[in-house]
Amino acid sequence: MTLETQNESLLNQFSNDSLSKDLISNLDRSIKSAKNKLHEQQHDDGHWVYELEADCTIPAEYILMNHFVGEINDKTEEKIATYLRTQQNKEGGWSLYTGGNFDLSCSVKTYFALKLIGDDQHEEHMIRAKKMILNHGGAAHCNVFTRITMALFGQVPWRATPFIPAEVIILPKWFPFHIDKVSYWSRTVMVPLFILCTLKPSAANPRGIDIRELFIIPAEDEQNYFKVTTPLKRVFLILDHIGRLAEKLVPAFIRRYSIRKCEQWFLERMNGKYGIGGIFPAMVNVYESLVVLGYSKDTPERKLARNAIDALLTQRGNAMYCQPCVSPIWDTALVSQALIETEYKQHVSTEIETALNWLKEQQLSDEPGDWRIQKPELSGGGWAFQYSNYYYPDLDDTSMVAWAMHRTNNKSYSEPIQRAANWVAGMQSRGGGFGSFDINNTHFYLNEIPSADHGALLDPPTADVTGRAIALLSLADKKIYEKNINDGVNYIKSEQEEDGSWFGRWGTNYIYGTWSVLTALEISGEDPQQPYIRKTVEYFQKTQNSDGGWGESNDSYYPPKHYRPFKSTAFQTAWALLSLLATGEVKSIVVKKGVNYLLNNQLSNGQWYDDSYTAPGFPRVFYLKYHGYSKYFPLWALARYRNLLQKIT
Repeated sequence: MTLETQNESLLNQFSNDSLSKDLISNLDRSIKSAKNKLHEQQHDDGHWVYELEADCTIPAEYILMNHFVGEINDKTEEKIATYLRTQQNKEGGWSLYTGGNFDLSCSVKTYFALKLIGDDQHEEHMIRAKKMILNHGGAAHCNVFTRITMALFGQVPWRATPFIPAEVIILPKWFPFHIDKVSYWSRTVMVPLFILCTLKPSAANPRGIDIRELFIIPAEDEQNYFKVTTPLKRVFLILDHIGRLAEKLVPAFIRRYSIRKCEQWFLERMNGKYGIGGIFPAMVNVYESLVVLGYSKDTPERKLARNAIDALLTQRGNAMYCQPCVSPIWDTALVSQALIETEYKQHVSTEIETALNWLKEQQLSDEPGDWRIQKPELSGGGWAFQYSNYYYPDLDDTSMVAWAMHRTNNKSYSEPIQRAANWVAGMQSRGGGFGSFDINNTHFYLNEIPSADHGALLDPPTADVTGRAIALLSLADKKIYEKNINDGVNYIKSEQEEDGSWFGRWGTNYIYGTWSVLTALEISGEDPQQPYIRKTVEYFQKTQNSDGGWGESNDSYYPPKHYRPFKSTAFQTAWALLSLLATGEVKSIVVKKGVNYLLNNQLSNGQWYDDSYTAPGFPRVFYLKYHGYSKYFPLWALARYRNLLQKIT
């Protein structure tokens, strides 16, 4: 029986119920409850921001940073230790996300942090962790960034780390590796790291802690720190070896000049009290570099860097963790989208207006930015992800903010919408796709260099960001941006998976990617009856859980990449519903079951509970939990469903 036949049969049975006033009434109550809770959580100036949680790597690195520079805060660190202990899984290690497998690098850093804080290696939880680490090859087989941390603490020799001297900053643009050829997050992390890897400082480590017990053979005797998996990687490792041999030939004045260039580069991008790039790993590397370069505690630069890091600390009862960054622009745009869906067209609430006015004030214009290196003639008009990150506006956030503004039909937003659309259109990459922060950031061979074992050095176009960009350009002016839209749609078609879904780079995973694409295709005017779109309807039917919801594991990012089922979550169910509604499946029994899942799982406070990590920072390496996703996405989906139901009754 086809999906259409099944729907028709079931709808004959349930049609009276589906379109009844009782259903609308239930939806109204649910929507009102969720909306009221969001209103309560709005800040006085109009914005929303929810916690953004990562795995234990981030709070562990905060501890390691403190002990590297010798600035120990026992009270804070004990709270972080409480958090780290509670995240340990039953096998004894630490994972990158809820329900995930043991991760060696995360576990080594967390173990090291706990030991620095004062946990004895003979305590039960430490013994279990050590056993898991040794069973997975020991600390010698951690990823590159963990080995660099261990080298700073004298736990591994510097030959265990890639050769990335400060002179990299002065390489010409035509050189195979140049700092402008990698993503924004790679730049901001790597440039201060060049200084650390060049000067090779020793951590203060006031308590003299080591983790020798985590190595199967002594770290200095280990010969296999780098794995040769491809011919190109072998070439880069040979070049790495040659570079080490040639390093002693570098004149002292060239070294001093290169270090100074790295220092100037990150000082220009300090981003005030919000920290370089708005991301924790880059902030830590900058702070440690400032200390190594001799900046005293009283210097403004060092104070700013430290305060930006400490601002990310988040209290949770008697525990504390460190956020990797904050997401006020993204959260505010998405809450606004959900609330706009709940309102009648002729009415925009005070809460929405205040939020969009706050967003309007955050739009960037003529500020400096690395994106200008590739597009110097393009006028600014983007939004960042964080409170401030003016060097690195984000196409995804920009498109979502301007899309929300457009839905209000408020003429005061016309100018910021047009500036945003002009900037987004100008950032379209070859082939029709859009990356997140850069244009044509597709030098894929760089993912083979020794320092890129995380496989996320670049910012290439992706289907989810491309979908958002298409949505904005379609709303802003279909005629002016016709070629951009057509090229984007063609790119999206070329990226569709065999099962009908799309890969989600910035949300887990195929459910997120498909939602991002289908909502955009609806706005762009694509006929939902086309075979490639109908294929996605079948995809959501096949992946729906028995409870009516949808869920997808972060395991789907591991090869072979494909959808891997998981328990239903409110936010992934909402993405699936918004996808199906965008294809015209309002009367579908599949949609009805999904709606019932959300209605049945709403909490008494009007929101939904989810403990799942909702997005990758870097697939297979670093994952995020947006605490706001279970608060506003289900509301958006239910309001959208109610509105479409009312149109057909």
